[in-house]
Amino acid sequence: MFRLRIQGRGALATPPTPARASPGRSGGLPLLTGPVTAKLCGRSGGSRPAGFPNPARLVKIAVVFDSPYASWGPLEHERQMEKEVARWQEAEPEMEYQVANALREHGHEVQLVGARDDFGALLERLGEFGPDLVFNAAESFRGDANLDYLFPAFLEAGGWRYTGSTPLGLLVTRNKAMSKKVLAWHGIRVPEFVTYRVGEPAQRAPDLNFPLIIKPLMSDASQGIAQASLVKDQEGLAERVAFVHERFAQAAIAEEYVEGRELYASLIGNGETVELLPLTELVFDKRVTRPEERIATRSAKWDEGYRERKGIRNLFARRIAARTRARLEEICRTACRAFWLRDYARMDVRLTASGEIWFIEANANPFISYGHDMANAALKAGMKYHDFIERLVDEAAARAPA
Repeated sequence: MFRLRIQGRGALATPPTPARASPGRSGGLPLLTGPVTAKLCGRSGGSRPAGFPNPARLVKIAVVFDSPYASWGPLEHERQMEKEVARWQEAEPEMEYQVANALREHGHEVQLVGARDDFGALLERLGEFGPDLVFNAAESFRGDANLDYLFPAFLEAGGWRYTGSTPLGLLVTRNKAMSKKVLAWHGIRVPEFVTYRVGEPAQRAPDLNFPLIIKPLMSDASQGIAQASLVKDQEGLAERVAFVHERFAQAAIAEEYVEGRELYASLIGNGETVELLPLTELVFDKRVTRPEERIATRSAKWDEGYRERKGIRNLFARRIAARTRARLEEICRTACRAFWLRDYARMDVRLTASGEIWFIEANANPFISYGHDMANAALKAGMKYHDFIERLVDEAAARAPA
């Protein structure tokens, strides 16, 4: 068992200078729609920062992704994209098809390159196409979201420039314990926690304050999180840790439950140009939920019937104090730098009634489909979907190679 206790917790220190809906997808149900505009960090949300290259120079873009069809090539995926985009009003197209369609709207020559279990074939197709940039839309490998880092790893091995974070950023942020340790070192509030390796029972109560929330250490999209994840005593802790070990075959993390508002902070950019988009919030109907029920379980995110019964909605966050927002932006910028994130990311935080911000986890590879949290935040900031996708391309093209 590993446990972390934060020395002098609660203080935000100035960080040192640098040193699908399916598992793996995050975002919740659609938010607000319609034309909206906003100014963010002194410029229009849809504008291109100074120094960005002419987009006409990036003519050819390959969209790579995890595919269930091992035998499909670019032609088969193109046909499927056209079918799904044509039926958009009936069913949401796969994310990679939405991205490719948006890039074509901006005049790029786009090729869809899916991979099931053969990275050699993927690299061969990239060599034949010769893209100026690769858009990494992969969320898993062989159906395992924990292996999403393999796509950027092979792209780097092949010498291709790509969008999104590096393998390091994906690995560190996926590990809930490691990411909390990193940010605790930077003076950011994180819940105190303990971890239990597979086969390691929770035999005695940890030196933490109950209730605790128990999660799989490496899963995202709220996988493995249910109302039963919130435990009030040692017996409940032992049962839930054993469940995580058996059901998910991975370590469990038990962290102190922080009561407060569930906020999602979407970020675009690199270095000093990282922008915090309008915040979104997971809102619970207080008339039908108790405070301890207001957690981002898998059902709360993905089960429409459950969401309706409990009055759960994803909305743009109601107003927060300017000082609190400024501190949240500082935390997000610190996290992006500490985790070596690139181009775009999302941070999940809890905001207490007293105004304290607690970091819960980071997502270096957030779901970017139309109508979900990040795309809706971009829309609120003035970016239509195809402009949002183009902005991610611009960010990747503008930064120096990592």
